Amino acid sequence: MTSDDPLRSDGNLDEIRELIAEFRAPDEDAGRAAIQREKTLTKPEGALGRLEELVQWLAMWQGRHPPSVDHPRVAIFAGNHGIASLGVSAYPAEVTGQMVQNFIDGGAAINQLCTKFDADLRVFEMALEQPTADFTRGPAMDEVECARAMTYGMMAIEEGLDLICLGEMGIGNTTAAAAVCLALFGGEARDWVGTGTGVSGKALERKIEIVRKGAELHKPAARDPLDILARVGGLEMAAIAGAVAAARLARIPVVLDGFVSTAAAAVLHAIDESALDHCLISHRSAEKGHGRLLETLDRSALLEFDMRLGEGTGAALAIPLLQAACACHTGMATFEDAGVSGKSEG
Repeated sequence: MTSDDPLRSDGNLDEIRELIAEFRAPDEDAGRAAIQREKTLTKPEGALGRLEELVQWLAMWQGRHPPSVDHPRVAIFAGNHGIASLGVSAYPAEVTGQMVQNFIDGGAAINQLCTKFDADLRVFEMALEQPTADFTRGPAMDEVECARAMTYGMMAIEEGLDLICLGEMGIGNTTAAAAVCLALFGGEARDWVGTGTGVSGKALERKIEIVRKGAELHKPAARDPLDILARVGGLEMAAIAGAVAAARLARIPVVLDGFVSTAAAAVLHAIDESALDHCLISHRSAEKGHGRLLETLDRSALLEFDMRLGEGTGAALAIPLLQAACACHTGMATFEDAGVSGKSEG
């Protein structure tokens, strides 16, 4: 389903900065309880590898043991970009709205995955008729627009959810994501820019130049990472950052999709290196900049399937893995219950 477009609420980035300063720490007691139970289950200690780590992560960020993934949600934020008119994508800007309709009609890849995994799907349109400004000429958003978009993203976080998967749709948004990463973390524009929807040759060189120009124009004037997001990011990216922040406050673990979603969340990391500890990166996108971003964040992804579709597809694939981790943790017999001898001493 889609939500309305209420990008009219008042707010400013200082209020967002105050929220980030209030981020909760993990529940260490819940994490220890998960570790202790794993030691009693009918398997060699550590034999389930990352599945065991995922259970501990879920417990700490849900703030309870045992954790569960019974009510997952996939939230897709869709926004349009002023730089799309500069030819950075193989598709025209109107495809954003057309794909939103496809989500509503149930025809996209993410619809099939959410149906298969029994996940709630929500699509949030970010004022598609009002794209961000061309960031090679001025800021993509002003502070109020960025704060409103972040506040809107927070609406995706509701009581009763035990996992939120974040994805996006927006023609031109890999360009914005690359510009955000370049401005935040440095390097060369070419290091962060990939083919996106399939551009190559002169179009790819033009995309690289647009990213370089945007970062060079705005980085010197930016107050902090949130200001960078406003200057070269997108409405959907701001919404994703807002959703990540709200999930932290609500003790709901987050699964990020690919390059654009991770770049949006990386804005929070640039403010506080622990800000994404409640986030899992679902897959390593085939988009060039994502691998560099994962290295910068010192994070590894769950999967590497050479995907670059966006729309939350990679994040959705993490749902059954997390459910499998919980099922093993809660359903397996202990050595005592099963009458199985434990590890020999000595």
